[in-house]
Amino acid sequence: MTQAKPGDTLHLHYKGSLDDGSVFDSSEGRDPLSFELGSGQIIPGLEAGLTGMEVGEKRTVRVEAADAYGEHQPERMQAVERARLPGHIPTDPGTQLQVQTQDGQTLNVTIADVTDTEVVLDANHPLAGKALIFDVELVAIA
Repeated sequence: MTQAKPGDTLHLHYKGSLDDGSVFDSSEGRDPLSFELGSGQIIPGLEAGLTGMEVGEKRTVRVEAADAYGEHQPERMQAVERARLPGHIPTDPGTQLQVQTQDGQTLNVTIADVTDTEVVLDANHPLAGKALIFDVELVAIA
């Protein structure tokens, strides 16, 4: 049988979960995920774990943080005075927002903490610092 190699277009079903068993993403009820292996379209650790799979094969791939979204970087967190935020902006911890940097770039942030005077914004990817576990099934290679 043909084994998945860089340059192949893979079609796979997957479930992504954390060490505590919580699911962060899944293709259940959707078309299979399609991408070119080796093109950098998915995280490096998952790409490495899919290389060599055959159509119909199921596999569990554990990806450590360094090969997924990186380690959590404390310097990507910033406290902002609550008074500087517009009143209509929700400030519940876990809320995801887009902010504009001083040079005009858009940055995705998550509200990490809130006090009476400050809101702590976290610009790390929500899965940074976490190992990811993928249950995958290779449906097709094109």
